Amino acid sequence: MDNVKRVSITGMGIALFVVLTLCLQVPVFENYYLCLGYVAMAVYCFSVGTAEGTIVGVLGVILYCLLTSGLRGMPGWAAGNVVIGLSLGLLFKLTRDRKPGIPVIAASVVVIVAACAAGILGVKSVVEWLLYSQPLVVRIGKNIYAFWADAFVLVLSLPVCRLVDGRIRKYLPDIARH
Repeated sequence: MDNVKRVSITGMGIALFVVLTLCLQVPVFENYYLCLGYVAMAVYCFSVGTAEGTIVGVLGVILYCLLTSGLRGMPGWAAGNVVIGLSLGLLFKLTRDRKPGIPVIAASVVVIVAACAAGILGVKSVVEWLLYSQPLVVRIGKNIYAFWADAFVLVLSLPVCRLVDGRIRKYLPDIARH
């Protein structure tokens, strides 16, 4: 895939992340919505590549935050998405061509929950602790909703990744990772 096509495809993923996050808000906890942009991030990590999927997650959240709340919350969320994107990319590299049986699904769920814990409860909380000077345990407590909601969206995106990947391989074979 040439550089212009790679940048264009990644730009579409960033736009998709923002649109899904802005337009399809599903409330789940007090003042927290499911971030459906994670579906776009997961699909890109699965079908296009780890780097592109991580870029979709990081730049998508930066653009979303700039459109909605300025930079509030963005540095931690963007840094957490680096960890989540890289973890998803590794997971999908190892499981993409395997039959999605119970062992693969169970391992995927464990990796996704661990990646969200590291990205949201770990990295995001530490960045926010450093920026806002609140006790770390308070930041972790505030991010528990995001952790569960984001892990839920990513787990539910697994079948979407496989479905979309088949279409990407069929219609855009030079974009698929293989």
